[in-house]
Amino acid sequence: MTSTFHSWDPAGPQPTEFLDLSWEMFGELCRALALRVARGFDPDLVVGIARAGVFPGAVVASVLRKDFYALTISRREGGEVVRDRPAVLSAAPLQCRGKKILLVDEITSSGETLRMGLASIRDRGPSEVRTATSFSRYGGFQPDYVALQTDATIIFPWDRKIFEGEDLVVNPRYDGVVEE
Repeated sequence: MTSTFHSWDPAGPQPTEFLDLSWEMFGELCRALALRVARGFDPDLVVGIARAGVFPGAVVASVLRKDFYALTISRREGGEVVRDRPAVLSAAPLQCRGKKILLVDEITSSGETLRMGLASIRDRGPSEVRTATSFSRYGGFQPDYVALQTDATIIFPWDRKIFEGEDLVVNPRYDGVVEE
């Protein structure tokens, strides 16, 4: 089920919009993204930014029948946020040299993560690099290909529920927004 919820931000008068994404809807958005890419670009391989960019990246690679690799860029280590800015934690795949690359992430706003990924891939000497995301924010960094533009807070299906101890519970970030 995909639902849109509105929640009031206590810091201001504007409501904050949430888009609760089902696995099925996410799959459809990934297929739409792959079709947009296929109409304008024929990459040799797809690189997804780990962690969350591997979901759309793997689907897009599968639909396009291309090899898939991951590049880790994160603010976290061991599940904990340890830095204010993302950092490249693994080098771009060696297989990027001389190839046309599609770099995929789940969402972009400032573009900081995609720019870091682009720099890492360009260090490998590809022939061409283009970017794609499932979602992008209005007015932010615009990838070459995007499935949907929105300013809503996306509740991804893999992030909706998390483990607390041995229990699978609604992610505390979405308390009062999603139902159990």
